[in-house]
Amino acid sequence: MANAKKKTAQAADAQASQGGLLTEEQIRAMSEDEYMNDAQLAFFRQRLLEQRAEVLEREREIRERLNHRESAADPVDRAATEEERWLDLRLRDRESKLLRKIDSALESIRHKEYGYCEQTGEPIGIPRLLARPTATLCIDAKDTTEQIQAQYRD
Repeated sequence: MANAKKKTAQAADAQASQGGLLTEEQIRAMSEDEYMNDAQLAFFRQRLLEQRAEVLEREREIRERLNHRESAADPVDRAATEEERWLDLRLRDRESKLLRKIDSALESIRHKEYGYCEQTGEPIGIPRLLARPTATLCIDAKDTTEQIQAQYRD
């Protein structure tokens, strides 16, 4: 079994060195010893760049809607227009925050710090990063943070 994982890792490194990116299945199949090797970093970098392009496109669409929305004479129509504007502003804010997280993740890849918990230094884990590439906390640290936040909300 260990020999098969070693061959998978060698094949992954060869593929990455040739400019080819790994698949999600290949990333999942890699051993813990190879956590955040160059091939994995390249995979997540590409995934984040794709996500960044999508966010920028959504931001552009929101900006267009905000700039081209006409004001209505009817009070009911005006209220609906203002509601749509408010929702677009909230969406724009969310997209901006996500863009900052993506840029931060890309920066951590450049410094080879990506994939490690900001609080504990432990690996965040491939499954979590595949689900949420901008994650900066491992599950345990995230749970602790959420529990503390819940205490202050109550």
